Amino acid sequence: MSYQSKSNDFLKIAESFKLGRLTTEKSHPKTIGLSEWANSDLERALKAIKEIDLSLFSTVLEKQSEIELFQRDVQETLECGGRIFLCGCGATGRLSLALETIWNQSGNEKGRVISFMAGGDVALIHSIENFEDHPEYGERQLLDLGFSDNDLLVAITEGGETPFVIGAAETAQRTSKRNPYFLYCNPDDILCETVERSRRVIENKSIKKLNLTTGEMVLAGSTRMQASTIQMLVTGMALFNYNKDWPLNLMKKFEELSSSLLTPFIERESEIYKEGGGIIYNCDSKLGISVLTDTTERSPTFSLLPFEENSSSAISHHSLCYLSLLGESRIEDAWKSLLSRDPRTLEWDEIKGLAAVDRLYRFDISSELINKRRSYCKGEQYIFSLELNEEKLNIALDSRECEIDFSGFDLLSVHIITKILLNTHSTLVMGRLGRYESNIMTWVRPSNNKLIDRTIRYVDILLRERNIERSYEQICEKLFEAMEGASKDDPLVLKTLEGLI
Repeated sequence: MSYQSKSNDFLKIAESFKLGRLTTEKSHPKTIGLSEWANSDLERALKAIKEIDLSLFSTVLEKQSEIELFQRDVQETLECGGRIFLCGCGATGRLSLALETIWNQSGNEKGRVISFMAGGDVALIHSIENFEDHPEYGERQLLDLGFSDNDLLVAITEGGETPFVIGAAETAQRTSKRNPYFLYCNPDDILCETVERSRRVIENKSIKKLNLTTGEMVLAGSTRMQASTIQMLVTGMALFNYNKDWPLNLMKKFEELSSSLLTPFIERESEIYKEGGGIIYNCDSKLGISVLTDTTERSPTFSLLPFEENSSSAISHHSLCYLSLLGESRIEDAWKSLLSRDPRTLEWDEIKGLAAVDRLYRFDISSELINKRRSYCKGEQYIFSLELNEEKLNIALDSRECEIDFSGFDLLSVHIITKILLNTHSTLVMGRLGRYESNIMTWVRPSNNKLIDRTIRYVDILLRERNIERSYEQICEKLFEAMEGASKDDPLVLKTLEGLI
């Protein structure tokens, strides 16, 4: 199919994916100039991001009465023998999987919390393109997992408009006697005016809504940051039955951490990449899911090559970083240890093995990965170590080291703070590598309809800054032309822009 035909096909459905009015898609006024600060004033960049992250805790406290109702329904389901299902796409899918892992590793009964994401467990490490655009896939994955009338679904979507999550939520509402929850981070009125499928959910009285609008993201549209953090906080509170003192104590702990804690690691990791080297994040299974989440999310956000599949054939292209799990020498054991359960993959004929278990095991996250990477990567591979020992998180890269004392804090608290720190770290490393402009994702990968619209909008912003006007349709066609034959690490926003100037 020609790029013109692909462009025309998208334009036929584009109205359903024009999301520029949503708060999560807009540019945060406090981080305009972030890419410049990442290079010239790292302290300023770190303080700006920390201030925005701290505001999430205030939002949680403001929503306390609604959170308590959510918590009550979750606990009642568990007490009555029901199960809690968590689902999402992309970042919210990964946080769903992370919460189940933390639940299992915290000594709770396995099988009481069941998580899934669009594309199954393979999507945790490698996005399955366009999967989240299909509501019927959300329905199918939910029912395939045995969701029943005594179970409760928590459907999590950063924007409030993801078709896959909406499909799962509407199916749960028809299947269970327990009304599902729908968590999202944009104002109801804007969603209802902008996206018909969102309006349908918001107006459905049999689906319980929990609006966690937190404002714009640190990096426009990068909902892997604040949106997924607050959703992880709130869902974690409900699952683990914490009172309002928990987020307060967590906020105080995060506030105590020095803004400059990450500076030497940001500087060194970006230097390593510029020198042609790579990073192997080496951690234990207690932290593995959160470290993997941050490192894999860098790929679609910044158009980096994704983690390579370690097959027997020669590897010619590889990611900047990878994950290796301490103490696990077999790939299968490493995945089971990271997830704290057996993998859940999709053995569907129609997706031709893209999300199957055989493919998952081609991503080697075992301790053997270190020697493998060093054998096929041209540049030197450095170890970035994160280990949780006796309530202390030890972080080390090259000669840089630090320790964070988590005495008195549970595993969920450790994961949430680690997530925030890693998100900040990777965003500023990418800023130093020129992977965004100001606070706009100029290297975003348009792998689904929402991201195609986002790419078009960002091109339009950059054109207008240059006093050039082009129609949505013109930008769309030029984008699809640029996508023809493009590699996974091409800057499609910038290539499209270049073709329109």
